[in-house]
Amino acid sequence: MSRRFAAVDLGASSGRVMVADLSDGLRLTEAHRFPNGPVRVAGRLHWDILGLYREILAGLGAAGPVSSVGVDAWAVDYGLLDESGSLLGNPVHYRDDRTRGVPEQVAATVGAATLYEVSGLQVLPFNTIYQLLADRLDQAATMLLIPDLIGYWLTGELGAEVTNASTTGLLDVRTRSWAVPLIERLGLPPELFPPLRQPGEALGGLRRDVAAEIGWSAPVRAVASHDTASAVAAVPASGPAFAYISCGTWSLAGVELPGPVLTPESRAANFTNEAGVDGTVRYLRNVMGLWLLQECLRAWPGSDLGDLLAAAAGERPFAAVVDPDEPVFLPPGDMPARIAAECRRTGQRPPASPAAYVRCVLESLALGHRLAVRQAMELSGREVEVVHLVGGGSRNELLCQFTADACGLPVVAGPAEATTFGNVLVQARAAGLVSGVAEMRALVASSQPLRRYEPAGSGDAWAEAASRLF
Repeated sequence: MSRRFAAVDLGASSGRVMVADLSDGLRLTEAHRFPNGPVRVAGRLHWDILGLYREILAGLGAAGPVSSVGVDAWAVDYGLLDESGSLLGNPVHYRDDRTRGVPEQVAATVGAATLYEVSGLQVLPFNTIYQLLADRLDQAATMLLIPDLIGYWLTGELGAEVTNASTTGLLDVRTRSWAVPLIERLGLPPELFPPLRQPGEALGGLRRDVAAEIGWSAPVRAVASHDTASAVAAVPASGPAFAYISCGTWSLAGVELPGPVLTPESRAANFTNEAGVDGTVRYLRNVMGLWLLQECLRAWPGSDLGDLLAAAAGERPFAAVVDPDEPVFLPPGDMPARIAAECRRTGQRPPASPAAYVRCVLESLALGHRLAVRQAMELSGREVEVVHLVGGGSRNELLCQFTADACGLPVVAGPAEATTFGNVLVQARAAGLVSGVAEMRALVASSQPLRRYEPAGSGDAWAEAASRLF
């Protein structure tokens, strides 16, 4: 049996098709990488889903024959199919503003406490529950989240993988089934939601036309299809006393638990209980993440990130910090101008140079990480001895050191491709090559380069800066 597995990993700013080989340890190679981003049409932000599918097929063709294929992607966004299985329109991007006012309407109708008791989900304006209520559903027969939509196009089989379904606000956090009473109370059609799948379940073989186009055939398996769920499954931890930060366009910061935390204090702190592999709960909160830095770089064409990071290290500490989760930072646009405006609003002098902006962004993100990790510990009662920072942000040495300093805990950085590792290792487990999550994590820890950052200083300056924000 082949020990090669392909991961289709779609992020909010880029996508890739990666191949893992478990013949001798765990080796990862990139078959194809491609950009991803919003397309504005008539004032509405969409995903170019057909362009992404074209790139996925190109990547699978370049990958060559494998034992199986798994697909993961970002959460909450979806495509609607009609009765014939045809896509009704390009999926709307979660940064679009079509849900303005909808969360408040839902809370008034159902009650915020009831919503949290059922789904355990944090309130974010782009949650699927709010998007569906802002959408036109009169011709819709099926709702498929992005990785399930790709899986449908690859295999012809309909379904919803549970870790991503848990981000919709419409899954019962206790039973891990669709919350039909809530769905009906909101006036949504229950038949819109397809059967649920677990990570590792087989979807089916590649469609004949797909196999003919890429030149080979293989089964497709459900993985932990929410990219954060895959990343957490690959966190190289050796025991339960860890927090994680899956850091890319977003930072998802929290702890892994055996069950949900549904207390009033948890709801007030806007923590979410999302499904993980093997019945675990990803207890976390979203922090805006490297989106702030990405948008700053987009405003400075020709800038070199390495040079900016080196210069930022020499800038004055805490000259200006902002709450990274202010709603003003959510849409695309001129990020430096919005940071400057937020500094002025809070009585601070705006940064005076690109390097100073970078310092402001990274210190602000580290403070967001500090708050999320500390609240996760307090609200869950989980002891934390180390923070594992995975994803693209693990390559940012300054951010990793700032996070260690802010949290007052060691930070182990890496792997950058944690999502891909989680994807392929769930497939490998289904094939009988690894026995469980502990072995998956041990394999990542033994085969990937990791870097440890110890907290420097007393932490008083970080505590003072945090008191200015939160």
